[in-house]
Amino acid sequence: MLAMNQFGKIGTLHYGIKQNPSKNNMLSNAERERYDRHIILPQFGEEAQLKLKKAKVLVVGAGGLGAPTLQYLTAAGVGSIGVIDGDQVDVSNLQRQVLFNVSDIGSNKAEVAVDRLRLQNDLIQIEAFPCYLSNKNALDLFSRYDVIVDGTDNFATRYLCNDAAVITGKTLIHGSIFKFEGQVSVFNYQNGPTYRCLFPEPPNAGSVPSCSEIGVLGVLPGIIGNYQALEAIKVIAGIGEPLSGKLLCINALNNSQQVIEFEKDTEHSIITDLLENYEYFCGYSPLVSEISYIEAKELLKDSKYALVDVREIEEYEKHNIGGINLPLSTFNEGHLNSNCTPIFICQKGSRSLKAALSYAEKENKKAFSIYKGIEQLK
Repeated sequence: MLAMNQFGKIGTLHYGIKQNPSKNNMLSNAERERYDRHIILPQFGEEAQLKLKKAKVLVVGAGGLGAPTLQYLTAAGVGSIGVIDGDQVDVSNLQRQVLFNVSDIGSNKAEVAVDRLRLQNDLIQIEAFPCYLSNKNALDLFSRYDVIVDGTDNFATRYLCNDAAVITGKTLIHGSIFKFEGQVSVFNYQNGPTYRCLFPEPPNAGSVPSCSEIGVLGVLPGIIGNYQALEAIKVIAGIGEPLSGKLLCINALNNSQQVIEFEKDTEHSIITDLLENYEYFCGYSPLVSEISYIEAKELLKDSKYALVDVREIEEYEKHNIGGINLPLSTFNEGHLNSNCTPIFICQKGSRSLKAALSYAEKENKKAFSIYKGIEQLK
């Protein structure tokens, strides 16, 4: 469970932790036996393994990228691992998030991950934070760890991760995927280039579809997540050349790889405070709010609100929960009742968010989008 104090800091309640019984300045016999294949590497050895043991890594997100990263950092012997994720396991996750199985559906990802990882390695400490990262808890969380791994899937949280890492002086391991392509980089390593040096401004809101909209090849997050684990190990152990100032781009269809080099931009590297609203920074209107289905049901008890399903007609006729059907493909704000505040819904939450943003921009009125859409009701 999670505890928050009056300052918004995450408390010290631990979930699923196995305390490390051995001293932190040396390897135990059990650790030498477990990590033997690391130790006999001439470029690695016991010294690098001891660095892993002393290290603390926070993985933000336990999904497609975070899950494989967690598995390999756990296996490698990183001494203290934290994982933060407020999402629940969904059946559609199982196509790529191989840390989970059908019995986990509906459970919090961070908590399930910790239970599973404890079975993988009982010589390390693992802590779950079953909540989403926000500007209220990011600085407190990041300050506890040495390296941060960004396994998130949206731009608002990526910019939040970057800014919090810069403010707390932490190295950030970045990974992202898009259909058949993936990217990996290391930000803020030894005061090097940051995410904002590469991407000073976010793309227009809704211009980059999510995996739930356009799909993703199941093995790709595993590949990129493993690269993230590799970069984290290199940074911690002090071996090789981390991808600092370099963006590794991988195309899974033709097996091509490209490295794009970029330099530190002083203008975008100096960050002293977190933003008040990262969604707004990424182009999301303050008039638009994402709400849960339960919250929507409560609002819809009032006639001032109207449910608007923006899926295609065939989807709507196959299964719906009421409301009017205005497909996003032919969406026209003028068809809505001007006296009602619209609550948009679609299959997985992406199209409804686009409709809400469009409505808010053109009408300058409040709109809601149901997070995760009808999919969550299955």
